[in-house]
Amino acid sequence: MTTNSQASGGFFEKKFKLKENNTDTKTEVLAGITTFMTMAYILVVNPITLAEAGMDKGGVFTATALSAVIATLVMAFYANYPFALAPGMGLNAFFAYSVVLGMGHSWQFALTAVFLEGIIFIILSIFKVREAIFDAIPTNLKKAVSVGIGLFIAFIGLSSAGIVEQGGAILTLGNIHSSEAILALIGLVIMGILLAKQVKGALLIGIIVTTIIGIPMGVTHPSGVFSLPPSLKPVAFKFVWDEIFTKDMFVVMFTFLFVDVFDTIGTLVGVSSKANMLDEDGKLPKVSQALMADAIGTVAGACLGTSTVTTYVESASGVAEGGRTGLTAFTTACLFALSLLFAPIFIMVPAAATAPALILVGLFMMSPIKDINLDDFTEAIPAFLAIIMMPLAYSIAEGIVFGMVSYVVLKLLTGKWKDVSPIMYVLAILFVLKGFI
Repeated sequence: MTTNSQASGGFFEKKFKLKENNTDTKTEVLAGITTFMTMAYILVVNPITLAEAGMDKGGVFTATALSAVIATLVMAFYANYPFALAPGMGLNAFFAYSVVLGMGHSWQFALTAVFLEGIIFIILSIFKVREAIFDAIPTNLKKAVSVGIGLFIAFIGLSSAGIVEQGGAILTLGNIHSSEAILALIGLVIMGILLAKQVKGALLIGIIVTTIIGIPMGVTHPSGVFSLPPSLKPVAFKFVWDEIFTKDMFVVMFTFLFVDVFDTIGTLVGVSSKANMLDEDGKLPKVSQALMADAIGTVAGACLGTSTVTTYVESASGVAEGGRTGLTAFTTACLFALSLLFAPIFIMVPAAATAPALILVGLFMMSPIKDINLDDFTEAIPAFLAIIMMPLAYSIAEGIVFGMVSYVVLKLLTGKWKDVSPIMYVLAILFVLKGFI
């Protein structure tokens, strides 16, 4: 007679092909928990950001969690990849500060633009346009994107902990005597020791321990255990159809579309490269399914009442813990659903506790740099620009643009134009015409 655990294990094996991907249920679940812990901050940050645009904070919290659940479940069961999705940072800032506060449009206008962008995403995914773009990126650039995202993630971690901050000419050392910075450094030491001892789940254990240490330091603020999810009514399905054919709508929709396409592609390239999921031609099998999850998530998110949903670079933390299949994503989705009922517990994890994990994930993602051809400068320079521009420009998309344009220009001017695919030429021209995002 089979037990419930055996039955569930059999289901997971059959659905997610665990043995085929050299993993197991325990590893995948642990990886999913780790991914959730490193991106759970969006449940706090996104409502605060969109509230600046006049949206109901509670409604946005619920929309954020539900859109993450929907999109990540699609990724889990349709693509069988360990990537998690949620409303994207940067895109939510563009939504609130540029479209609403800057251009003077209503948040309903901005939500409509996100919804239309998601529909176009689905169409592009059906016709495999985004898949063609993914496949057209040279292997060296794909590896560089992984490294660049690693630096980008590490920079986010250092910044969120206050270890580095804006100042001086550009950046400066933050107040490392602050409680947040000290807690982050303690967490970094804890996680470093656990990793050196090869403890399974080192990042997750480190986040939990660091969060607990933060209580007497006044950084972690427990605020209860259980709460019912706020209503979606103030933010869901708030579209303005009478403005969809205006020039401003086109500009806003195109900007959302453009940045999201390359943020998502960059994330998929970087994380899948680190997880050794790319085939011998540098392509990601089932990339169209992964991109479709992003598109469906964006449409669902707009309907629920939140900004563009995208694949998260923090998925790298789960991959670093051994996540290789959709079971990792499924676990993350379950935790986002659970967060609706236990929001106080998940929200109390401070940025100082997740920052060390992000810093170390940045280290993990550096490994593909060993495989980049640094002897051929038509390959090395674009790779370097892609790597360095991601953290310095604070944008995965802009790093990709610098890498791709420089690749095409150098190949063309050195007589190696045959190394460049037709799609790369088209993209480079579009980037130049647009003026680098």
